Amino acid sequence: MLYRRWANKDQLVLAALEHYRNSHPVDVPDTGTLRGDLLAALTGMGEARAAFVAIAAATAFSGLLAGTGLTPAEVRERIIGDQGLWRVRAIYQRAHDRGEIDLERIPSAVLAMPFDLVRHDLLMDLEPLKPARIQSIIDELFLPLVRNYRNGPGPA
Repeated sequence: MLYRRWANKDQLVLAALEHYRNSHPVDVPDTGTLRGDLLAALTGMGEARAAFVAIAAATAFSGLLAGTGLTPAEVRERIIGDQGLWRVRAIYQRAHDRGEIDLERIPSAVLAMPFDLVRHDLLMDLEPLKPARIQSIIDELFLPLVRNYRNGPGPA
């Protein structure tokens, strides 16, 4: 019965992970500041995605997805998809519109960094991040990097 809808167990697992993502959305906060938006977004991401990351990690480490031929990055892209990207873009676009950041000067790796660090910590600990860790990512790592691009380095 399952194989009428999914070609194999790997496809079933990917579909289940996508369903979990869709049924547990993370809100896009609008606090009025980039720092506030990131604090709210990363906290919400950690709380909503801790179980999701645990399931995805267990699936990947069990080798169940080996039959898909997908790399871990491709699996992540399929599971997260455009839904996660538009949320992040919305946060940064509002900050750009308020004059807090210049999106044309900041490398995409810098913009991805706070979300990548939260995903990393979720994968390593399989539990939501503590508030102090999220504040550290934003205040000690991300915001100083972003300020560096306010009037300094930009596109080459």
